[in-house]
Amino acid sequence: MIPLLVGPLVALAGGLGAVTRFVVDAFVAHRAPRVGIPVGTIVINVTGSFLLAWITGWWAFHTGDPGLRLVLGTGFLGGYTTFSTASVEAARLLRAGEGVRAAVQAGGMLVLSVAASWLGLALGRL
Repeated sequence: MIPLLVGPLVALAGGLGAVTRFVVDAFVAHRAPRVGIPVGTIVINVTGSFLLAWITGWWAFHTGDPGLRLVLGTGFLGGYTTFSTASVEAARLLRAGEGVRAAVQAGGMLVLSVAASWLGLALGRL
């Protein structure tokens, strides 16, 4: 990848990742049962953790264009995943007196994201 294009492509990929996050969140919101926790955010962060670990694993054990790694990992997946939204949603649940739901949302997302990262890293080695 041409070095001068990497920065603008990372920015463009970040925008595409954010749009993809919006679409996935809306898709999940219309299809997931109402359980009182933000399921869409959990799905987004778990899949984003898997994909970022897979990309990291791939580049650790295979050759590839480092510019493309930045565009996909930093750009697209940086725009797609949403730690800040997850934090705000957990805080909103806590303020509403929903401590158990906040713990399920935050703790569940943490456990699932770490497991997805482990799986992605393992598959990236192949």
